[in-house]
Amino acid sequence: MPTPAKLWNGVSCALIALLILLTIQSDALPHPQRRLAALPRVTLWAWERREDFRTIDTRRFAVAYLDQTVTIGLTVHAQPRRNALAFPSTATRIPVVRIEAPSTAILNDENRKDAIQSILVSAHQPGIAALQIDFDATRSQRPFYRDLLIDLHRQIPASLPLSITALASWCSWDNWIRDLPVDEAVPMMFRMEPDHRRAPPSINDFQIREPLCRTSIGVSTDEPWPDHLAGKRIYVFPDHGWRADPPAELARRLP
Repeated sequence: MPTPAKLWNGVSCALIALLILLTIQSDALPHPQRRLAALPRVTLWAWERREDFRTIDTRRFAVAYLDQTVTIGLTVHAQPRRNALAFPSTATRIPVVRIEAPSTAILNDENRKDAIQSILVSAHQPGIAALQIDFDATRSQRPFYRDLLIDLHRQIPASLPLSITALASWCSWDNWIRDLPVDEAVPMMFRMEPDHRRAPPSINDFQIREPLCRTSIGVSTDEPWPDHLAGKRIYVFPDHGWRADPPAELARRLP
């Protein structure tokens, strides 16, 4: 009959083996932000204007294009993109869904489900690399947005990364996004309106603290870029369109 010491040693070995197995399996699982790290480091935002990307270096640039605008009022209305886009077949494409919700919007379960159904049209486009949601949710709209992202995450293909844009304050002192089911939150470091009313007086509003926001950043062609961009995925917004701000000229600004 085994002695208590031998039994304990056997249990210990089994526990150690189990921990090693779990560690190996967890390392093999794709960390959410690792899925986006495989994409080109620089993403060109294409908003509601005609753009021609047929000559871009697709190894260097991805394209995140406004695919539709979902407006939530009494009901939900989806407006597909109106202006044409052209890009090579090898381009890394990220459709962006812009959500508009005025203060009179009815943020109930029915409108959330209808908004998700509209977003899924973009999510199921063939050959896309990720999906991005752009919604400047107010404080009162955050519970609705959170529930929308949770439900959306369950319904999009499991292999499709989910990105959101984020106000700079969301990534700094107002970290309400910390447990959202998204792969990244892109802090928009341009056209910012500092709000010191709710921030602690001693804090730098735009120091990035939220982990979801640390791997990417949003900048514009017309404004100075923040320091410390090395290693980040960079989304670039063209203030005058990509015809006026050719992607090839970004090379001199990239760290």
